[in-house]
Amino acid sequence: MTTPERTEPSTTAGERDMLEGWLEYHRETLEMKCAGLGDEQLRQLSVPPSEISLLGLVRHMAEVERSWFRKILAGESVEWIYSSEDKDGDFHVSEQDTYAEAHATWQAEIVRARELAAAHGLDDVAQSKHPRTGEVFNLRWIMTHMIEEYARHNGHADLIRERIDGATGE
Repeated sequence: MTTPERTEPSTTAGERDMLEGWLEYHRETLEMKCAGLGDEQLRQLSVPPSEISLLGLVRHMAEVERSWFRKILAGESVEWIYSSEDKDGDFHVSEQDTYAEAHATWQAEIVRARELAAAHGLDDVAQSKHPRTGEVFNLRWIMTHMIEEYARHNGHADLIRERIDGATGE
C-alpha cells in the first residue's frame, strides 16, 4: 500500500474553495493515519474503556459523510451502513471487518458527498432537519461541521497510530 498524498489547503482561497480544501485535507489525513497498517492493527482499540480504533474511525466517518450530505443535505432516504441495529456499530469492529471494505465504503460516501455539495450553494438550506433537534442547516454549516468532525477524530487517529507503531506526524 502506498502512502496517500495530502494536499495542503490554499492560504488565499475564497470561502467555498477554502472549506472544500480543508475538508479534503482532513479526509486525506485520516487515510494517511491508516496507511501501511494491516487489518489487525487497524482494529486495535485505543485505550480502555474507549472502543475507538482506526478501522472504527473510518467506518464512523463513512456514516458521518452519509448522514450530513445524503440524509440531511439532500434528504435521501438511505439506511445506516454499520449502525442500523447498534447505534455505535461503526465503532464495534469484529475480526471479519476489513479495511478494504471500510475504505471502499468511506470513499464511495465521499464521492457522493462531493457530488451533492457541488450541486448546492453555501447558503442553500438542507432538505432535511436534524432528526433529534429539528434544526436546519445550510451547506456552509455542514462543511464547517465536517471539518471539525474530521479534525477531532484525526486527533484520536494520531494517538492510536502512535500507540500502534510509534508513527507520529501531522
